[in-house]
Amino acid sequence: MKSRLITAVMMLSGIGCLHAVNPIIQTNFTPDPAPYVHGDTVYLFVDHDENDAQYFLMEDWQLYSTDDMVNWTYRGTPISTGTFSWATQGDKAWASQAIERDGKWYWYICAQDAESGLDAIGVAVADAPEGPYRDALGCPLTKPGFGFIDPSVFIDDDGQAYLFWGNNGLWMAKLNRDMISFDGEIRYIDELDDEKAFGPKVMKRDYALNKRMLKSNFEEAPWVSKRNGIYYLVYAAGGVPEFMAYSTAENINGPWTYRGRIMNEAENSFTIHGGLIEIGGRNFMFYHNGKLPNGGGFRRSSCVEEFSYGDDGSIPFMPFTNEGVKTPLKNLNPYVRVEAETMADSYGVRTDRNKGTERHYLKSVDNGDWIMLRSVDFGKGGAGRRFVANVSALRPGSSIEVRIDALGNKPVSQLEVKPTGSFDKWQEQSTEIGDVEGVHDVYLLFRGDDESEVLRCDYWILK
Repeated sequence: MKSRLITAVMMLSGIGCLHAVNPIIQTNFTPDPAPYVHGDTVYLFVDHDENDAQYFLMEDWQLYSTDDMVNWTYRGTPISTGTFSWATQGDKAWASQAIERDGKWYWYICAQDAESGLDAIGVAVADAPEGPYRDALGCPLTKPGFGFIDPSVFIDDDGQAYLFWGNNGLWMAKLNRDMISFDGEIRYIDELDDEKAFGPKVMKRDYALNKRMLKSNFEEAPWVSKRNGIYYLVYAAGGVPEFMAYSTAENINGPWTYRGRIMNEAENSFTIHGGLIEIGGRNFMFYHNGKLPNGGGFRRSSCVEEFSYGDDGSIPFMPFTNEGVKTPLKNLNPYVRVEAETMADSYGVRTDRNKGTERHYLKSVDNGDWIMLRSVDFGKGGAGRRFVANVSALRPGSSIEVRIDALGNKPVSQLEVKPTGSFDKWQEQSTEIGDVEGVHDVYLLFRGDDESEVLRCDYWILK
């Protein structure tokens, strides 16, 4: 049974969770965040460290989305090593990145080729970001090779697509319009050893030679973007532990110029990996750390910081924060169905592991667990409104309390959940909610006995 210490302290003190949103996902360990902007939505493609991992133990990839940059919705676990028949099964589901083109979604992953034991880049394709996905080729996109990990896909202004990848080496190739084949040969970027291009060399292990030696500052995790005619290459640098750095170029083929450090070594993690996006005229940098409870170097979590480019186009150095994004892009509308797996912060709960197009819900909900949503707009007063939740429960005595602005505040609504007979049997249940106006943070606090899981929740809405 999960500890109730954190909840008890907050309840007694009457305070909330101080609105910390880093890490931005608390229900799973989500390393190597790869954000993608599509219209007014940010899709976040992530890897998945297992809860009990003592080394890199990763068997699938997950998807989240947001339209406000503070509340994130779990969209499922659309692909796994099982999607790729050529891959080692049940492990080695490492960093990925996805992109949309011509109505299709292409999810580039790295996995271990089962036959050779070497790394390889694969690609899955779907008609929607949440899937269903299939292996586009039935074999790796690249021939297996040492360091063939961490793909980054980029489409230039002229429509030409590129794929970059590499650990202790950096490769690039043009993609054909079909996004699943290369136009020409793979090119190794030999500027890696040029300190003007990628910064001062550092002492680190050469795994091929099995010895330490001066090597390129570039380590892994390339992320390619373009702004005002300048190409940006963000990457993990410095060996282990890694920090985030970047180089720029006026041509996608280089030459590259080292521009310096963006972020320090990640907190409680010896790796760092992420990417940057622009949405709503604002810029955001994603990365991972190991700061969740039970987190660490093999159990990492996605985070985000907002930043502004310098007048010269430079990316500033960004200190890590607990708060992350301070101001949302928009407020959340509670009068439209809100998925229960949408939240800014949470304690104790987990989400399902279903594929992307299947039902998603909160599970492992114990007495005292909670979720928090930021900037929920109740509008003007409306007496007689009801809080409606689609739930399943096995036993009587469980409830959902709606609290405003702080977990320790008195509930404005309490839904006594009736048993549905099975966790697979869902039912809308409702109760009155107090006359709340304006924009507030909302907590859903789950109550029940301490014996086992008290309920599951699919979605909620105000009516």
